[in-house]
Amino acid sequence: MIENMLPKEYNELAAVQAAEQDSLLTMPNVVGVALGTKWQGGLDTGEKALTVLVDTKLPKESLNKNDLVPPTISKMRTDVQEVGVLQAGRTVEQMLTPPALGNGHQLDTIGGQLALDDVALAARENIGPFALAKRFRPAFGGVSAGHFKITAGTLGTCCYDASAFPGKPSRYYILSNNHVLANSNAASIGDPILQPGPFDGGTFPADVIARLSRFVPIKFIQAGQPVPLNLVDAAIAEGQFHDLDRRIFWVGDIKDVNNAPTVGMVVQKTGRTTNWTTGKVQNINATVDVNYGGGKVARFAQQIVTSDMSAGGDSGSLVADRDNKAVGLLFAGSAVVTIVNRIALVESLLGIRVRP
Repeated sequence: MIENMLPKEYNELAAVQAAEQDSLLTMPNVVGVALGTKWQGGLDTGEKALTVLVDTKLPKESLNKNDLVPPTISKMRTDVQEVGVLQAGRTVEQMLTPPALGNGHQLDTIGGQLALDDVALAARENIGPFALAKRFRPAFGGVSAGHFKITAGTLGTCCYDASAFPGKPSRYYILSNNHVLANSNAASIGDPILQPGPFDGGTFPADVIARLSRFVPIKFIQAGQPVPLNLVDAAIAEGQFHDLDRRIFWVGDIKDVNNAPTVGMVVQKTGRTTNWTTGKVQNINATVDVNYGGGKVARFAQQIVTSDMSAGGDSGSLVADRDNKAVGLLFAGSAVVTIVNRIALVESLLGIRVRP
């Protein structure tokens, strides 16, 4: 396991989390357990707390006694935070799909064009303008991109093999999510990646920016089997050096990495749909259950939870602090929060560097 870098003041609370989170995740409506602070009356008290994330916060009287999160666990304060349903696959497809239909809305490619049903089109969110949903060469962080069989996500940044530092990189890549570049495990190495993504007008072969190089497979929960843990939803695709630019629109060049973001830290990202946004880290060391549509759910550990700073199509955005240090890779969220993979895990598991 890659080292989990936590602020020292959270060590004792993290030990309680490790001991209790499996049982907490079996409780009704619970979708995650994390480290954070206690909120009362809509205000952050600053007191450290074990945060239990729920999709819907129900009145106490509607729950059985055994289904109530106790105010303290092992003498540590708890806090219950309503976050809604956590969804990955926040490509444009999800933005187009009504919640009542779930995330399994299927897209067909006919003659290289994307076919969308009328119900999905009618459900399109009123977000825009989509200034980054165009063709850019060289392509840079924040613009529309995606596997040729998806709609569109976001190109996070450009990167290179960690083994080539210091030295002479022989390959250069774009970084985004597995579900953006590898179609949630369904892609093959060498598949074309389009910029812009197919929904934004990208076509094969005219708009091929890269070819899928490697991805971290997503392990989904299977009934009757032990729950597997994921650390990242991430992939890279190799492109030509002159077509790629490391800068991120409105953020700039990544200068370093921040492997231990703290609760309350302000972060920024640029994405295909909501452009440049900022958020605040609300929880660290989160273990969350994330929906991928079609009944598929995956559990992720060591995640960062921020305030809402994204929408459908922003998947794959690189999240940085205000000193332009990479914090993580945006991959999931809800209307209330955004979920981010730790950058240390992304770099290690893909064998890349996003920094100079």
